[in-house]
Amino acid sequence: MKGFILLVLGIGLLHTASAVTHALKYFYTASSEVPNFPEFVVVGVVDGVQMVHYDSNSQRAVPKQDWVNKAADPQYWERNTGIFKGSQQTFKANIDIAKQRFNQSGGVHVNQWMYGCEWDDEAGVTEGFEQWGYDGEDFIAFDLKTKSWIAPTPQSVITKLKWDSDTAQNEHDKHYLTQTCIEWLKKYLDYGKSTLMRTVPPSVSLLQKTPSSPVTCHATGFYPSGVMVSWQKDGQDHHEDVEYGETLQNDDGTFQKSSHLTVTPEEWKNNKYQCVVQVTGVKEDFIKVLTESEIKTNWNEPNIVLIIVVVVALLLLVVAVVVGVVIWKKKSKKGFVPASTSDTDSDNSGRAAQMT
Repeated sequence: MKGFILLVLGIGLLHTASAVTHALKYFYTASSEVPNFPEFVVVGVVDGVQMVHYDSNSQRAVPKQDWVNKAADPQYWERNTGIFKGSQQTFKANIDIAKQRFNQSGGVHVNQWMYGCEWDDEAGVTEGFEQWGYDGEDFIAFDLKTKSWIAPTPQSVITKLKWDSDTAQNEHDKHYLTQTCIEWLKKYLDYGKSTLMRTVPPSVSLLQKTPSSPVTCHATGFYPSGVMVSWQKDGQDHHEDVEYGETLQNDDGTFQKSSHLTVTPEEWKNNKYQCVVQVTGVKEDFIKVLTESEIKTNWNEPNIVLIIVVVVALLLLVVAVVVGVVIWKKKSKKGFVPASTSDTDSDNSGRAAQMT
């Protein structure tokens, strides 16, 4: 198998497809000297949802979604386990080759291969991609139009020349990326439509740390991942002093995204600012008008630290009073008792308050 790779496991997962553009992607990742991480991992993803997993620790290809078994023949898992085991050895050798090309010795190194396809279910447009990377940088990529390889570094030119000469394999790659991959993507979408084709509206909140902090419009719990979180001022789109966050995946498979607006309280109180959230596949727009009552914050809540300090001070005062009363009673009965002057006195914990 050809094999150098792309980026770092998970980078591609951040770019997930919306309800209109669907994607099937596979990530093969080999690493060296990464503590507490398998040396080789394969992940198959449909629209940002992991469906297949293999790693060098378990050495088994396993489904991550119940519906993926419906699209697989009975020998699918055994067959892919064998393929992934073979790839594991190839990728291990690739790291050694890459280290030689880049004149490296030991240390942490990552080698990744990513390939897959996208399909726009409205326009019918398809796209295929196949890329390799090393240590987080592009190493080589396949050009579908020319059926040739792009080498962005001097170290990858050797690989380009070798792979360009294998025209039969390049024809096969193009057919897979433009035909076979799309067919499988549609199958997975059909079998997993209850999950992959669902729409879930967002929960939208306006958040602020302090009165002088930016106001954050936070949308979460929505599906699919296609979302636009924008601001309007007096009914017009507003982009000034606005910072947009990335779309992130929640533990339950839904997504979240934030947009931060830097504006003074006087400004938003004298003008109508509102956050508008639009999710692909959901016809309704979700709007939050920036008002004092809508902002969720903790700067108006009691200062917990101050309360704790006050409580501790009061407790210490009570203890001091009690101790003072006890000492006064003893003095009134026995008179003043000086501290011991002996370091070996069993009742003495030290020479504190000793007078000479």
